[in-house]
Amino acid sequence: MRDNKYVILYVDDDQDMLESVRAILEANGYIMEEAQTAELGLKKYKQCQPDLILVDLMMEEVDSGTNFAKELRFLNNNIPVYMLSSVGDSLNQQTSYSALGLAGIFQKPISPEKLLKTLKAKLKPLS
Repeated sequence: MRDNKYVILYVDDDQDMLESVRAILEANGYIMEEAQTAELGLKKYKQCQPDLILVDLMMEEVDSGTNFAKELRFLNNNIPVYMLSSVGDSLNQQTSYSALGLAGIFQKPISPEKLLKTLKAKLKPLS
C-alpha cells in the first residue's frame, strides 16, 4: 500500500493492455506499477511490494507468465496473483491454477467490471 491506496503490479508486454488496465485501476483509486517482461516484473515485485499482481501468460516467451508465477512461489509470495490470457477459459479447464500459485485467471480482453469486483473481494477495504 502506498499513499493509502492499494498497489497493483501488472506484468505484460502489450503496451495497449498496460495503458487500458492502468486507466481502469487509477480511475478507481488504485496505484499501478508495470513491467514489460517477467524478469523486470520480479525486480519490480521486490521494489514496490504490491498488494496484488496481474501477469500475462504469454509475453516474450510462451510460458513466461507461468514461470513468473513459479518464481514468486520460490520467493514465498503470499499476495494474490492473477494471470491474464487470451486462452483463459481453456487454460482454466486444462490447468489447476492454484497449483501454479495463482488466485485465478482472467480472459483477455479483461472485463473492467470483473477486474474491479475481484480486486474488491481480494483486497480488504481501507478503513
